[in-house]
Amino acid sequence: MPADPTALRLALADDIAAGNPALDPAWPDAVAAVPRELFVDNALFRHAGSEWTPVHQTETSDDEWLGMVYTDRTWVTQIDGRDAADVEGPVTGSPTSSATLPSLVVRTAQVADLQPGHRVLEVGTGTGYSTAVLCHRLGAKNVVSIEYDTGLAATAAAHLHAAGYTPTLAAGDGLRGCREHADYDAIIATCSVRYIPPHWFWQLTDGGSITTTICGWMQAAGLIRLVLDDEGTAHGRFTADNITYMLARPHERPPSPLFFKLDGDTTSACLDPELLQRWEARFVAQLAAPSAELMETNSGIILRDVATGSQAWTEPKGTGWTVHQHGPLRLWNQVEDALIQWHGSGAPDLAEFGMTATAESQTVWIGSPQGPHWQLPV
Repeated sequence: MPADPTALRLALADDIAAGNPALDPAWPDAVAAVPRELFVDNALFRHAGSEWTPVHQTETSDDEWLGMVYTDRTWVTQIDGRDAADVEGPVTGSPTSSATLPSLVVRTAQVADLQPGHRVLEVGTGTGYSTAVLCHRLGAKNVVSIEYDTGLAATAAAHLHAAGYTPTLAAGDGLRGCREHADYDAIIATCSVRYIPPHWFWQLTDGGSITTTICGWMQAAGLIRLVLDDEGTAHGRFTADNITYMLARPHERPPSPLFFKLDGDTTSACLDPELLQRWEARFVAQLAAPSAELMETNSGIILRDVATGSQAWTEPKGTGWTVHQHGPLRLWNQVEDALIQWHGSGAPDLAEFGMTATAESQTVWIGSPQGPHWQLPV
């Protein structure tokens, strides 16, 4: 008997509810109602090694295709602006759009504390799937969604029309919000940002909220909901989730030149660089060196500052580690000092981190605003 999409949606919704008992039942209900197969078109990418291989619906059976669609995972649909449907063989590059795994869509919505009647701006329409989930829960008249990529925006509009949802859609830079339809009770982003864009603050109602993932060029992120107070300052705490979305395109790092190790000053490292394999440690390192990227090698790690060209790289020496630093910034010192502060606070997970933010100044802290803290690169 051929696969039944309705049964697959119900099974996926049940699995998501079972995996997160605290989830408002209205969100799994939305997953059960929205036909995800209408939002992935007829092709997607599988990842293997450094390559992305397109999988076309015409090359699979209906059962296999629907089985992929209703697996709770993210399916990349675009690499460096090239849609999977337009690619015939393996390619390399970075994902620029995807059908986000449904459990993350509803987890983010749950963190945002969205309720019927809330007027919401979604930044990053993507395929339109998350937009449809919001429409089912909140009513299409309360959902505004903006997409940076005009081609994706048009495709998402077609998907939503086919599924019977009629939110307000716009194409443009979502980091500037969507002023023509403001104000919003909540802004929710399906992309990560390096800092909260000023326009988001200006388009919220009094007491409105922003839910997003704060990420950077070391690829560690924290999910947070910030609530605006009467004085225009937003406050919130991160969740413990180790999750991320793709960085908003204007917040992506610029193309990197070929890397060559430069010796510079040589010292001994106080901390084992392998500590940076832990998500929270990388998040702290990213706060301490916000314009640096992190690379891992067989013999250690490399930090390279995109803005100044400064670099630091480690190599094992005896039972410890040697670090080489070159350029105007001492990247390893910045990172190591921050990690020592984090360790001194008990090496907490992300749930112990919080944020205080205005349009002009944004600080991430551990424990309380008086604890160890770092400025985001606003």
